[in-house]
Amino acid sequence: QVQLVESGGGLVQAGGSLRLSCVASGRTFSSYAMGWFRQAPGKEREFVAAISWDDSSTYYGDSLKGRFTISRGGAKNTVYLQMNSLKPEDTAVYHCAADPSPGHSGGSYHGVYDYWGQGTQVTVSS
Repeated sequence: QVQLVESGGGLVQAGGSLRLSCVASGRTFSSYAMGWFRQAPGKEREFVAAISWDDSSTYYGDSLKGRFTISRGGAKNTVYLQMNSLKPEDTAVYHCAADPSPGHSGGSYHGVYDYWGQGTQVTVSS
């Protein structure tokens, strides 16, 4: 049973920071590309960040690079999303996802990700 569990969301004031975690279990995720997506009420799912299977490359959504950083934990089954200088428009449910295809970089297309977590709510107050 593959499972992705996100944590670290919450309520923060604009300008603040949060670090989201995504713990993977049930498979060897060390060779999987991983991504973060978010969805705000009434809006389309939006790509946030991705990290390639070998951690050599990272990708970010438009306007997020410089504020958000994706990384993988030493045990390789945890992916983090460090979010700094948060804005009210960052308010959304954040989901992590895993792309199991060998050698993939992940990327912004949600269709390549086979496994998804339930999400964690991030709310940024003005």
